[in-house]
Amino acid sequence: MVIKPKVRGFICTNAHPKGCAEAVKQQIDYIRNAGVSGEGPKNVLVIGCSTGYGLASRITSAFGYGANTLGVCFEKAPTERKTGTAGWYNTAAFHTQARNNDLYAETLNGDAFSHEMKREVIEKIKQDLGKVDLVVYSLASPRRTDPNSGETYKSTLKPVGETYTTKTYDTDKDLVHDVTLEPASDEEILNTIKVMGGEDWEMWLDALAEAGVLAENAQTTAYTYIGKELTWPIYGQATIGKAKEDLDRAAAAIIGKHSDLMIDAHVSSLKALVTQASSAIPVMPLYISLLYQVMKDEGTHEGCIEQIRGLFSTCLYGDTPVLDEANRFRMDGKETNDETQAKIKALWDDVSQENFHELSDYAGYHHEFLKLFGFDIDNVDYDEDVDPQVSW
Repeated sequence: MVIKPKVRGFICTNAHPKGCAEAVKQQIDYIRNAGVSGEGPKNVLVIGCSTGYGLASRITSAFGYGANTLGVCFEKAPTERKTGTAGWYNTAAFHTQARNNDLYAETLNGDAFSHEMKREVIEKIKQDLGKVDLVVYSLASPRRTDPNSGETYKSTLKPVGETYTTKTYDTDKDLVHDVTLEPASDEEILNTIKVMGGEDWEMWLDALAEAGVLAENAQTTAYTYIGKELTWPIYGQATIGKAKEDLDRAAAAIIGKHSDLMIDAHVSSLKALVTQASSAIPVMPLYISLLYQVMKDEGTHEGCIEQIRGLFSTCLYGDTPVLDEANRFRMDGKETNDETQAKIKALWDDVSQENFHELSDYAGYHHEFLKLFGFDIDNVDYDEDVDPQVSW
């Protein structure tokens, strides 16, 4: 079939197999050319491995350090009439590249929150790897079923305490407008913590340690976004922020409970990027469009693969990690410094429906959005008839 993007609001309902493969190849080429620092990991588990920062972590581990990688994701396979998800095609492309370079790569597809998936992963580690020395937690899901109680929780993107009104950009209508978000209830806050907090990360490390498949001195990190003043009302001072605080709690708990193995656990704060998750969050399409404009003008813009290469080289396996007061790795300094934020704030105050495309880099935002699904990528013929059925 000939595959063109089908965009509805902040999501794309299809994906292009050859486009996704090219996007994966470009990240691999970057890592090979840029190189990495430090000794690096040998056996890596990436929970949420198929898109965004999780995929970049797997690529950096494998093609930067030559590590064996085991991934966990929840992706939809293609059929004769429908494409698979972007994450499915990304994973297929990663497997192909790994095989071509004699690198171990296996992926388990299913619910990472479940006890069953944890058991399946543990058995795979025992069978193929023995032990893992790096666990990357990069899940982004709007809901989670607690494997102990069976109750399903849904996250909410709302401020905490009081109503918040701000500017946003509606990508579907090409419209800059004000949006008012009502404060979350206590139940909504707790539900969001259950989905996006550190409970499942902690459960993964507990299960791995109990099964004896965590190496001594292993490292683990969970990814987060903190932001600054313009995004705090929807991140730091909001339901998401409460969940992020729980990640900090989980990091400390992991270190304390597994001191016998000397496990090092950190939350990693990364810069704002176009992802399937951020596209759905009010404020972020406008903020990221302005952010890209400023950081590209400054020459400081980075994508997923650049951020993760920096995280591995300077923090996880570097001699001079940047840590904040909460013991988090900070890779967002080029975004959150006062000078860059002042420039973004000035644009934010001035931006309107009339001048949005002039002041922002929405063209760059939209390109990155389409690229998530394998579209708008050089070297790909989108008029070509392609088979959507690609296997791992």
